[in-house]
This record gives sequence, structure tokens and C-alpha cells, in this order.
Amino acid sequence: MPRIELEYFAQMREQAGCHRETRDTQALSAAALYDELRDIHRFTLEPRKMRVAINAAFRPWDQVLADGDTVVFIPPVTGG
Repeated sequence: MPRIELEYFAQMREQAGCHRETRDTQALSAAALYDELRDIHRFTLEPRKMRVAINAAFRPWDQVLADGDTVVFIPPVTGG
């Protein structure tokens, strides 16, 4: 079971109630991890509207996760 480091920004940080967390997961991909976290934190953003970075590089949602990875789900940026 991989242990993943997670970082949250903007709306996702508010919904998670934290900026970072470490979590053991059975998810094999970034998409499966997001689905798991959506159930836990009640994230409302759809994955198709976001990007995912794994170990500081943008990756596809089907990227396989490994123990020790750092995952950041990047919500859409709004400006003003």
C-alpha cells in the first residue's frame, strides 16, 4: 500500500481542511486516488477541470502511483 504525500490549494485546501497530508492508499492511479479523496473530503471539482502533478511534473490521470510520491491536484485558476 503506497504512502502518498498530498498538497492542496485554493478550493481544495478549504474542502480538505488542510494544506498537506500524508495518506496510505490502495489507489493505483492519480484518478483512483482523487476518487478516494473525493469520498473523504467531499471535493466538488471534476477531474476534467483540473491537472495533476506527481513529483513536481504534470502527469496524466492514469499515471501509476508509487510509495513516496507527492501528488498535487491543481484546481482551475481564476483571476480578477
